[in-house]
Amino acid sequence: MAEDTIIIEFPDGSEKQYESGTTGYEIAESISKGLAREALSITLDGEIYDLDHPLEKDGKIQINTWDSDDGKYTFWHSSAHILAEAVEELYPDAKFGIGPPIDEGFYYDIDFGDKQIGQEELEEIEEKCLEMARKKSEFKKAHSTRQEALNYYREVGNEYKIDLIEDFDQDEEITFYNQGHFTDLCRGPHIPDTGRVKAIKLTNLAGAYWRGDETSKQLTRIYGISFPKQKLLEEYIEQRKEAERRDHKKLGPQLGIYMIDSEMVGSGLPIWLPKGTVMRRTLEEFMRDELKKRDYQEVITPHIGNIKLYKTSGHYPYYQDSQFSPMEVEDQKYLLKPMNCPHHHRIYDHELRSYRELPLRLAEFGSVYRYEQSGELNGLSRVRGFTQDDAHIYCTQDQLKQEIKDCLDLTQHVFKIFDMPVDIRLSFRDENEEKFGGNTEYWDRAEQEIQEVAEEENLSYHVAYGEASFYGPKIDFIIKDAIGRKWQLGTVQVDYVMPERFDLTYVGADNDRHRPVIIHRAPFGSLERFMSILIEHFAGNFPVWLAPVQVKVIAVSDDYNDYAEKCAHALRDQGIRVETDLRSEQIGAKIRDAETSKIPYMLIVGGDEASEGTVSVRRHQEGDIGTFDYTDFEHRILEEIRNKTLPEFETAGKQS
Repeated sequence: MAEDTIIIEFPDGSEKQYESGTTGYEIAESISKGLAREALSITLDGEIYDLDHPLEKDGKIQINTWDSDDGKYTFWHSSAHILAEAVEELYPDAKFGIGPPIDEGFYYDIDFGDKQIGQEELEEIEEKCLEMARKKSEFKKAHSTRQEALNYYREVGNEYKIDLIEDFDQDEEITFYNQGHFTDLCRGPHIPDTGRVKAIKLTNLAGAYWRGDETSKQLTRIYGISFPKQKLLEEYIEQRKEAERRDHKKLGPQLGIYMIDSEMVGSGLPIWLPKGTVMRRTLEEFMRDELKKRDYQEVITPHIGNIKLYKTSGHYPYYQDSQFSPMEVEDQKYLLKPMNCPHHHRIYDHELRSYRELPLRLAEFGSVYRYEQSGELNGLSRVRGFTQDDAHIYCTQDQLKQEIKDCLDLTQHVFKIFDMPVDIRLSFRDENEEKFGGNTEYWDRAEQEIQEVAEEENLSYHVAYGEASFYGPKIDFIIKDAIGRKWQLGTVQVDYVMPERFDLTYVGADNDRHRPVIIHRAPFGSLERFMSILIEHFAGNFPVWLAPVQVKVIAVSDDYNDYAEKCAHALRDQGIRVETDLRSEQIGAKIRDAETSKIPYMLIVGGDEASEGTVSVRRHQEGDIGTFDYTDFEHRILEEIRNKTLPEFETAGKQS
């Protein structure tokens, strides 16, 4: 092959030859002019680049449009620069910190000096953003030396950018991006021009300490989101309204699921109330039943451990900033448990293992503790104390692939039960060696094995470089809820690092010592976070099998309280969670209260029902569904619980 040509591989596996130096835009145009018009950036061998980036070696390419995650990343990154340009126009003395894209939109941390920014100013900035976007300014990349960059920001007086640059390596390439009259320190990538942005909404204001350091100055963080079409923004606003209606931080306490007592117990430390505890135990029982079928053994480990354990595993210091400070007891330092896995490794190692015992599958609903900054706490979804449905599988190399497949099967089964579509992400390491432990050979092997399993199982997946855990690559499950939002939940991770760190071995058929491979897996992830998503997914209208109260028996008047109690007692004998409403209230008020509590079934009993042994049945959100013989209703609800039937009504569209 001539040295001035390169081979480019496309996502479908096809290959094409191009001249060296061909840009991403030119490759998109060679496929179709329509694709070139829609293209925002390219991803080459896992790295995102501008469309005008010249390709000078063979590689795998993806043309990023709005419909791809990397396309949205590029779009929102560029939108953060548009926000900064608008702010500079309105507030010339403002100083800029960082402005990254996030999972949904972007933000920029800005020092406005003594100026207070409120909702009125936010609306003015939003209008200016749209004005800047309509100018269709090109994003132009410029290279700089470290000293030139420092001189520039010393001249304009921005200590935040200086702080960032001083952390760069002496020989690190430094780049700026310009659009219009605005210049920003940035690695990129960016969309071709600001005109691609047709709609912007600035969504929130918050305080943010510079670089997360509470001793530093607090900056103003402006959040926003942008779209290539106005219609997409309108759909987003409607989704936000629906999300607010479903917000677990309101519904959870309202339905008696959990509480947080920040003053007396502590921020980010949820307390499960009786109804929430019922739901949590129901989820645990569901998972335990699945684990029994798959030959797992359950264990229980302490809530604290000697710091030596976490130094051996590498969690300390890798995650030191997100752990509570060590406590000293009898001249020894202890940590609140940040992860369950080191404890499980010690269980494995407490006796000599034979290949005949493998795979050994250890499972635990283990509580762990992480120090999250107060500004990042968010109901049940971001907490400081939570419980993982953790398991660690110790297996031989020959058993590894089948064990991964079994973990995939379990995790996909869990999400199917809740009617949550799943996207698969293979999270691999990148070139940043400081983020990852172990040697490259092990990493390459683990990544290859994960990808082979994904191919053999015909999974639709994408690869995300730099998203691996520090001890190994993983399969991440991205679920979609009832209103289309995506959440990263379950994981399956392959680990060659911990067996080395803990010197784990087993005796093989050859009587020699061998290293096991470890799989870390957690379908729910965190029970707290999973519950927050379930509350919002179902808007509190839970399937009968999961609902904390499954039936409310309501007496029409005091005369029929005995029959109501008789029905409730019979249901309890069948394991059904039931309450009675025997208050001397109007029947309409009782029904409204049960509806507000989102109880799936109401049994209304009066004279006819008591004399005929029947119940008048109402279904939450559906109303009266008829009169049933008591035993017929009992069979109906037991079958619904046994089959884990989902509600027949549309979860995304109904008010209650």
